[in-house]
Amino acid sequence: MSDISLAPRRRPLWRLFIMPILLVVAALGWSAFWFYSASQVDSASDAWRAREAKSGRVYDCAKRSVAGFPFRLEVRCDGVSVSLSSQTAEQTATQAPVTAKLGEILVVAQVYDPKLLIAEFTAPATIYDRGQQPSMAVNWRTARSSVVGLPGVPQRASIVFDDASIDRLNGAVQAPLARAKHIELHGRLAEGSALDRPVIETMLKIESGSVQEVHPLLAEPLDADLRTRLSGLKDFSPKPWPQRFREIQAAGGHVEIVQSRIVQGDLVAVAAGTLGLSANGRLDGELQMTVAGIEKVIPALGIEKMLDEGVPQATLDRVAPGVKTSDVNNLFGALDRAIPGLGKVVKQNANIGVAAGINALGKEAVLEGKKARSFPLRFVDGTVFLGPLKVAQVPPLF
Repeated sequence: MSDISLAPRRRPLWRLFIMPILLVVAALGWSAFWFYSASQVDSASDAWRAREAKSGRVYDCAKRSVAGFPFRLEVRCDGVSVSLSSQTAEQTATQAPVTAKLGEILVVAQVYDPKLLIAEFTAPATIYDRGQQPSMAVNWRTARSSVVGLPGVPQRASIVFDDASIDRLNGAVQAPLARAKHIELHGRLAEGSALDRPVIETMLKIESGSVQEVHPLLAEPLDADLRTRLSGLKDFSPKPWPQRFREIQAAGGHVEIVQSRIVQGDLVAVAAGTLGLSANGRLDGELQMTVAGIEKVIPALGIEKMLDEGVPQATLDRVAPGVKTSDVNNLFGALDRAIPGLGKVVKQNANIGVAAGINALGKEAVLEGKKARSFPLRFVDGTVFLGPLKVAQVPPLF
């Protein structure tokens, strides 16, 4: 009997092409989706700019491009300018706006997670005050931000600067105004917060920050950590800041200083409390402060130098309302006439008197293992009181 061999059955060739065809279709579909998303960038950006412009914040971009295929959307804006009007109580709609110009902003979004936007900013930025010549130059090594939740209600946002600096410009002369090694600002919608009554939690952190031209104490580097809760917001719709502050005041909103800590050399200060707004748009409330090492910074207040050069009337109005500069100068002159050199001795010991006065405030405390004083810092319709002393005046917010 002869052997019978059967020929193997042939498999259909079309099955070999199923996966490649599916991959091609998926790639074409994904490409179409990416290009459609990219085409919506301009319309979405223009709609956002129109909303912001109604609030007095005008954003412009000289050249805009979209890249990042296939998994990202990278929107690059060259020649950026931001014009701000009606953003402070003093700035009216008829005044020329404050304008900032910088080179480039790069905004990145993942196609599969479009609600997360990450931005990088290219330094420097130049600020023009009300249409005049450049008034300030802002620089940084790196600057980046992130926002989660757009285009709906933002859930959280952050902005971070490294090696930031602000210089005052006077023609070709550039003078340092502020410096910081690192700045972080984070904000988020508080857990369980209602969208029609949102509560915002914020955290501000500054490392090696200093400010010139304000006070000698601020000229020395300091570290700061501030955490707050803001209530009284009605919504997140774009509007000028004075209008938003007015709504917060009408709703009985306030800022709760949950935690704050400032360190500068041997000085350590912490504070907590609640600040609201008066009907005049000024700060009202009280912070309970605890300060260690305050006696070591009294000489930096410059009291002796201030008395030697003559006390400005504005300063006397803050710390001793009703007292005239001429009265103080006449007092020192009379002391010198009665006993030569007595006026100078009084000036030199002014810091000691101030230190003793501060030590008389509040009560003894311990802060981070150091002797400290605990006392209230009160805000009454914008006027700042340290105990019975009037130490500052805060401008209105609306």
